Amino acid sequence: MNPGGSMKDRPAKYFIEQGLLKGQITADTHLVESSSGNLGIALAMIARSHDLSFTCVVDPKISQTNLKILKTFGANIVMVEDKDDQGGYLKTRINKVKELLQKLPNGYWINQYANENNWKAHYLGTGAEMIEQIDANIDYLVVPVSTTGCIMGTSRKLREKHPNITVIAVDAVGSVIFNTPPGKRELPGFGASRVLEILNNTEIDRVIHVNDLESVNGCHELLQSEGIFTGGSSGASVAALKKLVNSLDTRENIVTVFPDRGDRYIDTVYDELWVSTVMFMIK
Repeated sequence: MNPGGSMKDRPAKYFIEQGLLKGQITADTHLVESSSGNLGIALAMIARSHDLSFTCVVDPKISQTNLKILKTFGANIVMVEDKDDQGGYLKTRINKVKELLQKLPNGYWINQYANENNWKAHYLGTGAEMIEQIDANIDYLVVPVSTTGCIMGTSRKLREKHPNITVIAVDAVGSVIFNTPPGKRELPGFGASRVLEILNNTEIDRVIHVNDLESVNGCHELLQSEGIFTGGSSGASVAALKKLVNSLDTRENIVTVFPDRGDRYIDTVYDELWVSTVMFMIK
């Protein structure tokens, strides 16, 4: 139940607190980051609590709800329009961040894609909480990926107590994180159009790819069967678990992560017109 609505609250808090502690961030610093929504909102929330300026570079796939939340927190918004060579916007957003840093006095790029504090926040927080709260052997960790900070940090912490754990990344069809062909993707915050610096492939045992429609169906199934209202990447976790579970021993335990709540997806994942459009594109 992260106060900003997603697990991105954890690295956002750690990024800023560590930056302040080490003197990399001061009262005059203007924070800049590229985000599809959740980390931007988390940074805007933490920046506001420290009275820091923050500019978020976004792209057309960001939901109107997330844009309104960012503006409500007082973030400055810069929208890129051009797609990158992989058909996404990530590289374009990063180029815009670098451009802004040349113009902004005291500009500071958080750089979630390469910042070691991304995975450390989950190592010290999310992973530690899993160990504290789960009094059983953990056989599998299944995590949807974007920056890969969560899967890197939680798996490193869990392996200290569960050395035989199998770590499974859930990636989007069309994402290039694990060197698969680029393709059209519609769900924000899931997958990426470039390989991330903090990812160590040798620590991932298996990758399960899930398309937009499977992710959407996973969200609806989770809502109907469990009453859990989640975002698109959580639905991807459900879809991946369905592909995985029949091959497992019934005594094996799986831990998964639902990164955010569903309220920000009312106009996409939970909208019949949007879903039918996605289905058409996939077909």
